[in-house]
Amino acid sequence: MQEKDLFEYAVIRVVPRVEREEFLNVGVILYCARQKFLQAICELDVSRLYALSGKDADVEEIKHNLRSIIKIAEGGKAGGPIGELDMPSRFRWLTATRSTVVQTSKVHPGFCSDAGETLNRLYSQLVL
Repeated sequence: MQEKDLFEYAVIRVVPRVEREEFLNVGVILYCARQKFLQAICELDVSRLYALSGKDADVEEIKHNLRSIIKIAEGGKAGGPIGELDMPSRFRWLTATRSTVVQTSKVHPGFCSDAGETLNRLYSQLVL
């Protein structure tokens, strides 16, 4: 039997009107230390966003912020100063509590054999 590794994940949310606390799940961030894996998947469904917010949301700014999350998770210079931190630090920074339009859920743990496959499964279950 294949050994399973501890992972942590958070759901990426868009909260178009922070004062109303209504949100749209748009992605997932998954970190597995043992597999040296940190990756995020995001996709903004603009029609769902408009249904929730009216046409007030700044779609381009939200898309920019989501792309930044992906770059930071990938690491390196493209992710700016935060992208150059080690994996655990990047994950903690990405999942820190915020009161902005783009937020994450609380961090949840689990066990997996393949972090990439688990990320795709969680994205399908929680976002699509």
